[in-house]
Amino acid sequence: MKFSLELLPNEPISDMIEIIKTSEDIGFENLWITDHYNNRDVFEVLAIAAYETSTIKMGAGVSNPYVRNPVTIAAATSTLDEISGGRALVGVGPGDKATMETLNLSWKKPLKTVKEAVTTVRTLLSGDKLEQGACLSGTTKIQDNVPIYMAAQGPKMLEASGEVADGSLINASNPKDFEIAIPLINKGLNKSSISKNKFNYAAYTACSIDEDMNKAYDNARIVVAFILGGAPEVVLNRHNISLEVASQVRDCLSKYDFKGAVSLITDDMVNAFAVCGNPEQIMNKIETLQELGVNEFVVGSPIGKDRVKSLKLLEDVINSFN
Repeated sequence: MKFSLELLPNEPISDMIEIIKTSEDIGFENLWITDHYNNRDVFEVLAIAAYETSTIKMGAGVSNPYVRNPVTIAAATSTLDEISGGRALVGVGPGDKATMETLNLSWKKPLKTVKEAVTTVRTLLSGDKLEQGACLSGTTKIQDNVPIYMAAQGPKMLEASGEVADGSLINASNPKDFEIAIPLINKGLNKSSISKNKFNYAAYTACSIDEDMNKAYDNARIVVAFILGGAPEVVLNRHNISLEVASQVRDCLSKYDFKGAVSLITDDMVNAFAVCGNPEQIMNKIETLQELGVNEFVVGSPIGKDRVKSLKLLEDVINSFN
């Protein structure tokens, strides 16, 4: 089992570097930093992180081909690979419709667009030319093959990730979702040259760790409220969450009534959309995901009230899997 960390670059870079170095010291293998236009630029932050670390692999988790042209994603990733001495990863995904609207960008054919973007990035990172002639003639190749992950949640995107990528960043935290996701990815893998034992099935989770289980759950409620508020009806039904309650949560969030939204989030809802608890409970939940086929566990927001302390609580959990 690989352990990875996800960070949002919306805080001082020095604070992020402290967390990244801690995660490397306790055994995290991968680092994913989210790519969104209103935060610090992901590749600049990754470049600094590469200089401050020595073993942890890292990449954008994820860039989308609407805001960043796939050629620029490839060039930035190749540069990061050189800076890090061959530790670059890259994640590509569709982004979201709301973001495209704020940027006045058309969000057309996300499945086709992302599949083509992954193929373009792979071609360029391999040192080959695109059909139109574009190539990365001024970058230095370190890795023979930079791992390309595809962000996936819906059925078609999950299947496509198995077909064209080296890994899938599965946006889910609950076993019920992985029972559906893994077979869909495998369906795509049947059309790929990559074997199942080399594919990265990454659980891109909302995670909250504390020695006190109740504090872990409470810390996750606001994150879960946002996830639940944006969840499609099929997912809500899968987790037995009423559409009425989901509507109430959305209404609170739209009014910036975060306290009201949190008050609606039950422990069952937290379990549906996050991995929470003390280290022993977290370990048991990861074991369940592993049995379903997950081989990379991504620790995403909120992590904990004191993130460094929470990450250190995972050291024994990581060691138990390795």
